Amino acid sequence: MREETRKNRRCAIYTRKSTEEGLDQEFNSLDAQREACRAYVMSQTHEGWSLDETIYDDGGFSGGNMERPALTALMAEVKAGRIDIIVVYKVDRLTRSLADFAKIVDVMDDADASFVSVTQSFNTTTSMGRLTLNVLLSFAQFEREVTSERIRDKIAASKKKGMWMGGPVPLGYRLEDRKLYVEPAEAKTVTRIFEVYLESGSMAAATEKLEELGIKTKQRTYRTGQSVGGVPFTRGGLQHLLRNAIYRGQIVHKEKIWPGEHDAIIDEELWQKVQDRFDSNDNGGNQGLRAKSPSLLGGLLADEHGRRLVPNHATKGNRRYRYYVTGSEENVTIDRPRMRIPAHDLESAVIERLRKFLTTSAELGQYFDPTDLSFCILQGRSLLARLDTVDAFMTKSAIGELVDGIVVATDKLQIRLKTETELGEAIADVCLDMSAVRIRSGGETRLVIGDGGGAEFVDDKLSLLLAEAFEVREQIVGGRTIAEIAVEKEQTPQWIGKLVRIGWLPPKLVEQVLDGSKAACVTRRRISQTSFRPVVWKQQMAEVLDW
Repeated sequence: MREETRKNRRCAIYTRKSTEEGLDQEFNSLDAQREACRAYVMSQTHEGWSLDETIYDDGGFSGGNMERPALTALMAEVKAGRIDIIVVYKVDRLTRSLADFAKIVDVMDDADASFVSVTQSFNTTTSMGRLTLNVLLSFAQFEREVTSERIRDKIAASKKKGMWMGGPVPLGYRLEDRKLYVEPAEAKTVTRIFEVYLESGSMAAATEKLEELGIKTKQRTYRTGQSVGGVPFTRGGLQHLLRNAIYRGQIVHKEKIWPGEHDAIIDEELWQKVQDRFDSNDNGGNQGLRAKSPSLLGGLLADEHGRRLVPNHATKGNRRYRYYVTGSEENVTIDRPRMRIPAHDLESAVIERLRKFLTTSAELGQYFDPTDLSFCILQGRSLLARLDTVDAFMTKSAIGELVDGIVVATDKLQIRLKTETELGEAIADVCLDMSAVRIRSGGETRLVIGDGGGAEFVDDKLSLLLAEAFEVREQIVGGRTIAEIAVEKEQTPQWIGKLVRIGWLPPKLVEQVLDGSKAACVTRRRISQTSFRPVVWKQQMAEVLDW
C-alpha cells in the first residue's frame, strides 16, 4: 500500500511574479517557470509523479503575504488531498515570508504533502535540509524588505520633487506620461464642490446639495474592466476631497507638504475659506477633537428615521452636561419628536458592546477569516486597550477605526462596523445589536440598556472597584486608619477615603451592579467621581443616577 502511494504522486505547478510588467508578452516569466517545472515533473515519471494541468499563476502578486488567489486555490486542493506535491521554480516563488512558510508547511504536513524547488536541491526530511531551507527563506525575506525600503525611499524622494507617484487620479485631473494635467470640465466641478460646501455650511447639507445638482464622484475603469465611482458623495469622501492639498498644487507625503509639478485648481483664497470653515465647525474636520471632553460618537449617530444626532451640551454652574440631539436641520414632527440623549449613557453602551465583541473569539470568528483569528484577537486586544484608556481622544480614535455608523432605534442600538479595520477585512458585514429602550425622564430622553430593568453586560471594572471598596470598609471597621491602609496599598489617603465612602453605597445599587441590571449611566468613572455628600441611601441613589 505504501509502495502504491509512493508511486502515485499528483503534482501541481505554482508560479508567481511580483509585478504585471511583461505579462502581456506571448512568452513571459510565468510561462518560463512553468516549462521548467513541467520538465522536472516529466523527469520524475518513473517515481510515479503525474502532473495536474490546472494552471496556478499569480501574476502581479507579492510574495510577502498569502493573499493570492492561485495560492489560495492550490492550498485548498492540498487540504482536500487532491495534490501531493507542489512544484515551484524557486522557494521564493512560493513565499518570501518565514511566518507564511510555516503556515504553508503546517497545511502540507497535515495533508501528507510536500513541495519541490526545481533549482534548489534539498531534503526537508532532514535537519540539515530544513536549516538550508530556512536560510534561503531568510535571504528571500531580507531581499523583499530591502526592496520595499528602496521603493519607499524612491517615493519619498520623488514626492519631495513634487512628482505624482500613483494612486487613484483625483477628480479634476487626467494622467499623461505619469504626470497630472488639469481636466477643464472636471476642474469646474471641483471648484463648484468647494463653493457648495461654503454655501451649505455643513457636510450633511453639502452632500445633499451635491446630490440635487447631480454632482458625483469620479468614475474610473480598471484594466480588468471593473468600473468604480460615479456615485453620490458621502460625507467621508467629500471631506477627503475638500482637504486634499492636490487641488492647491501641492504633494503631501507623511504630513510634509511639497510644491507639486501639477497646476492648482483651487485658488488660495477659496482653499483657505474652506479650511477655516472646517476648523470652526465641530462637525467637520476633526469632529470635535479640540474639545476638552470630546464627543466620542460625533459624526456616527442617526436615529431609525435617518436623522443625524449631533453633539450638544448645557452648563449648570461649573458642570457641563453633554448630549446627543437631533440635528437642527432634521425634520421634527409630533410623531417623530426631537431626541436628546445624555452622551455618557450612549457612549458607555457602545463601548461595552465593542468590548464584548473584541474579547469574544466566537463573535470574531463569525465575521473574519478563521485562519486569521489569532491575528484578529491580538489586534482586538490592542484596540481594547485604546478603548479603555483614560485618554478620551485615544478612545475616540479607536471607535472611529472600528465603527462606520450607529443607529439609535426605539428598542435597540445597531452598531455597524467598517469592512476594513485593524482587525483585518471582514468576510461579512458586521452589525452589532444590543437591546435598549428610550424613556422620558426630567424633560429629556434617556437610554436604558436591556428591557429597562436588565442590562446586557456586567461591568467588570466597576465590580472590581466595589470589591476594593468593601475590603477597605472592613479594614476601617476592624480598627485600622486611612493612613495605615494608604501606606500598605501605596495609594493616597484621599483615594482610600473615597473607597470608604464607596464601600457604603446603597445595597440595591450594589446588587444591580453585580447582577448586570444597573443603568448604563452607572459606571466606574461616575461612581469614583461622585462626592456622595448625602448619607441617606435614597439620596445617594438619586445622586448617582442623576435622574
